[in-house]
Amino acid sequence: MAAERVVVARARRRVGLLVGLAVTVLVSVVGGLSYGMLIRGQESQITRELAYTAGRGDPSGPPGCTWLFLLHEGQITGGAVPAPAGFPLAGAMTATAATGLPAETTIERDGTTYFVLTQTRGEDVVQAIFDARYQLADRRHLLLALAVAELLGLIAAVASGSVVGRLAVAPLAESLARQRRFIADVSHELRTPIAQVHTRAQVLARRAGAAGLPADYQSELNRLIGTTRRLGEVVNDLLLSARLAATPGDRPTAPVDLAALAEAAVVAETDRAGEQGVTLTLSRPDVPVPVSGVESALRRVISELLTNALTHTPGGGRIDVTVRRPATGVAELIVADTGNGFDPADRIFDRFYSGAGPEKRHTGLGLALLREVVTGHGGTIDARSHPGRGARFAVRLPVGTSPGPTLPPLATPTTAPVSGDP
Repeated sequence: MAAERVVVARARRRVGLLVGLAVTVLVSVVGGLSYGMLIRGQESQITRELAYTAGRGDPSGPPGCTWLFLLHEGQITGGAVPAPAGFPLAGAMTATAATGLPAETTIERDGTTYFVLTQTRGEDVVQAIFDARYQLADRRHLLLALAVAELLGLIAAVASGSVVGRLAVAPLAESLARQRRFIADVSHELRTPIAQVHTRAQVLARRAGAAGLPADYQSELNRLIGTTRRLGEVVNDLLLSARLAATPGDRPTAPVDLAALAEAAVVAETDRAGEQGVTLTLSRPDVPVPVSGVESALRRVISELLTNALTHTPGGGRIDVTVRRPATGVAELIVADTGNGFDPADRIFDRFYSGAGPEKRHTGLGLALLREVVTGHGGTIDARSHPGRGARFAVRLPVGTSPGPTLPPLATPTTAPVSGDP
């Protein structure tokens, strides 16, 4: 089914994401350590260069990318190589001459960084200037290399993660496929014996009535008939669910008249509603409401909604079935009842979910399968309710091309009750 495909795809993406994250973190950690070590080494080198130049350097011939100035008797002298604009820092040299305290300054200018050390040397003041443009270039090259490595690592992680995810999730996908095949095979094999048991129970019930057996015997036989009918419905639900799972994403395109299906379903439940004292009404347009889908599956949707409403609506209640086209390209089926309702927090579309409290609902497989059918037809379904205030189920399906009559027309008014009032 589509939900299982989503689970498998999500598991694959999760495994791939974890592999990619591990590679990314590894490259980031290694790159961060390398960059940190580079910066630390460069700073140590710059400090040593400045200290050596300021302590022992010759102003007339300092090392490359270094300038040295000397303040002697109020005069500042430097080497033959001209210094960058703005150097030397005369104010720093004057301050050091007055206080005797060394000063370190960092200046960013002309796309580079200058490190300046001003200190005393004997009775004079010297100022060493170091241009770190080559060190900064090394940092940029390292960052570029790390970015390229990160990108390549990410590409490799995505590729390897996809392979690893496929290999890791393959057993899960195979297990789900085998589970679906098992359910389909078992359901198919059980249909015939269950139908035979159901038919035999009906025959026994008729013979018991004709033979005048006690009423409790006939009551037990009727219960047996009801139990086998429900068992058959469960098996049919399982089989339909397996069929939906076998062809995920293949949406049916045959035109089906939703209004005619709803009308036939309401008429089929008329006697049951009358026996329970429930008013059952239908409101539909005079024209067909075509949707694209499988007629038997959509008939199952309407039947399940009516069965659910009749199960939870006590005598004297009301069930209203409405088919309409609220917007262009959308057909809507609404089943609203005045029954017990349910807590909005209940997960009624989960398989075999049981609500909490004394009025808890047992959803079984029906509502879960109903949602699978609706979503498989490209539609949506939502339920609104409050305890004790009834329930309202709305199914919305995309409108299809206009079909021919899928069922024989029924001579009933458009909006009048289809079943008798209690």
